[in-house]
Amino acid sequence: MAKQKLINAIRGQRTENAPWVPYAGVHCGFVINEPADKYLQDPELLAKGLVETAKLYKADGIPLVFDLSIEAHSLGCDLEWWEDNVPSICSHPCSDKTPNEAGLLLPTKESGRWPILFEAARIAKPQLEELDCALIGAICGPLTLASHLAGVRIFTDVYKNREFVHEVIDCAGKTAAVAAQFYIDMGCEVIAIVDPVSSQIKPATFKEFVTPYVNEAIRVINDAGCTSSFFICGNATKVLRDVCELDTHGFAIDEQLNMNFVRDLAREYGKGFGGNLKLTLALSLGLLSPREDALVSLAAGGNIGFTFAPG
Repeated sequence: MAKQKLINAIRGQRTENAPWVPYAGVHCGFVINEPADKYLQDPELLAKGLVETAKLYKADGIPLVFDLSIEAHSLGCDLEWWEDNVPSICSHPCSDKTPNEAGLLLPTKESGRWPILFEAARIAKPQLEELDCALIGAICGPLTLASHLAGVRIFTDVYKNREFVHEVIDCAGKTAAVAAQFYIDMGCEVIAIVDPVSSQIKPATFKEFVTPYVNEAIRVINDAGCTSSFFICGNATKVLRDVCELDTHGFAIDEQLNMNFVRDLAREYGKGFGGNLKLTLALSLGLLSPREDALVSLAAGGNIGFTFAPG
C-alpha cells in the first residue's frame, strides 16, 4: 500500500509501478457480511468495511463511499434503500420548480447522511494511515446531481429550457463545492468529482453545463492542497478532451474507452488517468479473464500518471 504513489500518479507523475484503487463501494459491506442498506447508514460498519476491504485488496487508496445519492439526499431527495446496492433517488424536488422555488438550501455537516460519513472517516482514517492507504472522497458531479434534482427532464431541457437547467446545475455545482470542503475536513487526500451523466452529452453541452459548474469544487480541492480528479462513465470519447481541459490533476474512465487513446491524451495534457479493468465483462460476467484483462490494462497504462482501477 502506498498513498504517496497514488497521489503522484493522479498528478501525472512517473511511479515505480501503477498504484491500485478498488472502487469497492457497497462491496465493503459484503466483505464484512452486512447488507448495503444497513452498512451505508452505520458509521462503525462503514469504517470497519472500508478498512477490511483496503486490507483484503491491498489498496493504495479507497473511496470512503461510492454513493452518488449523498448530496441529493442532503438536498431533500427521498431514497429507496436496497440490501445489495446503493439507494435509489425516488423524488425530484426540481421536477416542476427551480431550486429557489423548491426552497433548497446548501447542505451543512448535519444534513442528510453527512454526519454518518464524518464519523466513519474519523474512525477509519487513523487505521488507513497505518496501512499507508489514501482516503478518497467521491462527490456527485453537477450534471448527475441536477438529474437527481430535476429528474429526466434535465436531458431535454438542456435544449428546450436552458435557463432552468443553468439554475439547477448552479445549485448542484455549489453543493459540490460544499461537499468538497466536507471531504477535506474528513481528511481525504484525494477528492474526485464523479459525473457519469456527463458522458451522454455533446462537447458544446459539456462546456456549457459541466465545465463552469465544477470549477468551484475543483478550486476548493486544489486550494486545500488535496489531489483532484474527475470520474466519467460510459463512452466518453467525444468529451474526453473537455475533461482533460478541466483544472483537475487527473481523471478516470470506464471500460468502454480505449486505454491507448486515453493514455496518449492524458500525457498530452499532463494529467493522471485511471481505469480500465473491465468491471462488466471481466469482473462481473467473467466473459474475459480478469487476470489477462488486468495485464492488458497495466501494459497499456504504463507507469507515467496511471492508476489501475476498475473501469
